[in-house]
Amino acid sequence: MKKLLYTVTLGLSVVLASAQNASIVGKVIDGEEPISFANVGLTGTDYGTATDVGGNYVIENIPAGDYQLVVSVIGYKKFAKKVSLTNGQKLQFNVELEESSLELNQVVVTGTMKEVYISNSPVKVEVISSKYLENTVSPTNLVESISLVNGVQEVVACGVCYTNNISINGLPGPYTSVLVDGAPIYGNLASVYGLNGIPAVIIDRFEVIKGPNSTLYGSEAVAGVINIITKRPETQPLLAFDIRATTHLESFGNIAIAPKIGKWNGIVGVDYAYMNNFEDQNKDGFGDIIGMDRVSAFTKWSLKRKNDKRFTISGKVYYEDRRNGVEAYFKDRAYQQLRGNDSIYGESIYTKRAELFGTYQFPTSENLRLDYSLSTHFQDSYYGDAHYLAEQHIAFGNLIWNKVIKDDHDITGGLTSRYQYYDDNTQATGDSLSNKPNGQFIPGVFVQDEWTISPKVTSLVGARLDYYDAHGLIFTPRFNLKYKPGMWTTIRGNFGTGFRVVNLFTEDHAFVTGNRSVEITEDLLPERSYNGAINFNHVYNLLGGQGTFDIDVFYTYFTNKIIPDYELPGKIVYENTNGHAISEGVALNVNHSFGFPLSFNLGVNFLRTQQVETNEEGEKEVSPIEYSPDWSGILSANYDFKKLNLGFAYTVNATGSMQLPEVFDLDENGEPLSASRPVRSVPFAIHNCQVTKSFKNSNLKVYVGLQNMFNHIQGFSPLSGFNDPNAFAGFSDFFDTAYAYSPMMGRELVLGVRWKLDRKKDKN
Repeated sequence: MKKLLYTVTLGLSVVLASAQNASIVGKVIDGEEPISFANVGLTGTDYGTATDVGGNYVIENIPAGDYQLVVSVIGYKKFAKKVSLTNGQKLQFNVELEESSLELNQVVVTGTMKEVYISNSPVKVEVISSKYLENTVSPTNLVESISLVNGVQEVVACGVCYTNNISINGLPGPYTSVLVDGAPIYGNLASVYGLNGIPAVIIDRFEVIKGPNSTLYGSEAVAGVINIITKRPETQPLLAFDIRATTHLESFGNIAIAPKIGKWNGIVGVDYAYMNNFEDQNKDGFGDIIGMDRVSAFTKWSLKRKNDKRFTISGKVYYEDRRNGVEAYFKDRAYQQLRGNDSIYGESIYTKRAELFGTYQFPTSENLRLDYSLSTHFQDSYYGDAHYLAEQHIAFGNLIWNKVIKDDHDITGGLTSRYQYYDDNTQATGDSLSNKPNGQFIPGVFVQDEWTISPKVTSLVGARLDYYDAHGLIFTPRFNLKYKPGMWTTIRGNFGTGFRVVNLFTEDHAFVTGNRSVEITEDLLPERSYNGAINFNHVYNLLGGQGTFDIDVFYTYFTNKIIPDYELPGKIVYENTNGHAISEGVALNVNHSFGFPLSFNLGVNFLRTQQVETNEEGEKEVSPIEYSPDWSGILSANYDFKKLNLGFAYTVNATGSMQLPEVFDLDENGEPLSASRPVRSVPFAIHNCQVTKSFKNSNLKVYVGLQNMFNHIQGFSPLSGFNDPNAFAGFSDFFDTAYAYSPMMGRELVLGVRWKLDRKKDKN
């Protein structure tokens, strides 16, 4: 009896003690979205749990005392907060987590044409968000932003007007397809000048896929795809502006409002750039920095529909006045009267461009949508006394259907159509007797099946068929395989094909900027590419934080590689060849966020690119592709001084040695020297830093940046033949603008102000 009484008494004591213990309940969210399976616990104890699918958690039977509550989940910064509990207390504690720089929970669309978390995508997609850009480099356009992606670089095509494009894994810029919200509106002519007109203010993020992607995106997606995802109007502040100035007397800025009219949410803004300062540090007589007036007006509207289907309309108009040359051409805007002058050399480029694009989801039970775009581009340029006029118009429609079958097959298919018109006053579209504009309608069809074979294995098989009047049917298949041996380890294998129809203006800027004429010996056939790549990605917890380790091994083979022939004096000869090219390499990347407010991204890309031609004797000649570095690297680090509301960012872009064209300087008599300039560049690195100060309760930020901290400038002028005593500067038969491989702009201080007015939350 006594034993029974003792047992009952002990049990009641335990129950009463438990009843007096405390508990913590709450929800873990990202904005308004719940975060599932987050770890919630008290440091140094066994008290802890994980959130359910709705983000809810409960921790019970906690003795009274002081604790540190910690919430952690891959893809978000760790949250820690001291809490004090009393007997019987039920503490309600909701936690909103902040995304980490790892971007593991980022939604991407480029790899499969549908929204999917980056960690679940069978295709490797690299993402750079606008928030990360602002805190790291505060770019003014896409080309400045792209330097943060390992293996992706800016390539300068002309040492006077400094036109540029984007290279992936060492391949020329025209091999990269640039999309806006999935629509290819920056091809051919626009890829030379249009990229600079994409204001950073409209970019939500950009997604990069390396390797051929013609199966989904058609021609030009030979080296890879860059998809610019624009911002959602309904999430934008009511009013925002960002204005900056530099010690090179440049000014950049944008202002945007986000009105709401009925069921329409919109964003309307203006972006500008002003550069009008002549500098000549290398003393070649030509400006080291372009002059430019650029303005673009943009808008995007989204309709709130009862069925939650998307309907967006976006538009942009863009004007740019770009110029550079000798000082007499540049100063006091003399170029406006001197365009086309045959003794005072300068290059003046007027660009007018308009775009309309968007998405419409049909109100049907089937998942059916239309991506569309229209663009028009006019170019009026003078390169010395050579007048270049061009226009390009592109209309694009992509009807996409998506269907999940039996929960393991996700089918995506579609019909695509593209009409493009291109005309200029060069031999590219005719001769001295007749003009033959290039206008063609390109229909196509594509289908892909994402098959979840098992919880660990997913495959993606797809194919595309396009029809060109000049080339007939072009078939491009793809195959991707994803294997997850563990929750935080992913292995992806990719095989893809690509094709590209050559456009001479983007192929070689030298045929309008130099003193060479173009000779096309036959109809040029498409180039084809075949790519294989393996990617290993692992998410880890280490050093009090979390990170990802990523390695890529890739190989791309090109057939019918059309290589311009410069051997004949005064000419550039284009013809089909039996030559081919190879791009192969290894890329390593580590992205880590510590438990304290420091994160970094470190990447290095080892690369070998070469082209193979057969000479007249039938022997194969192997040579490296020009301007393709043997290696490149990127380091970006961010540290937050939270008590001071200061953010510090430091970036380094390193570029290894690369093959350069053979260029001969002139002697005092105007004759080429016997020895050329170096045909291999010296490795270099560009260091930048930025400090951002945030002011509480005002949404005001002030940032100061130092670009090119160590004042690196390439050792040679990008120009050759500029000092010919027998001709006016720029008009020599030996004048060439192509020896540009590193920045010509030296150290620069940037001061900027950024402010926003948040919109009131919609009570409905």
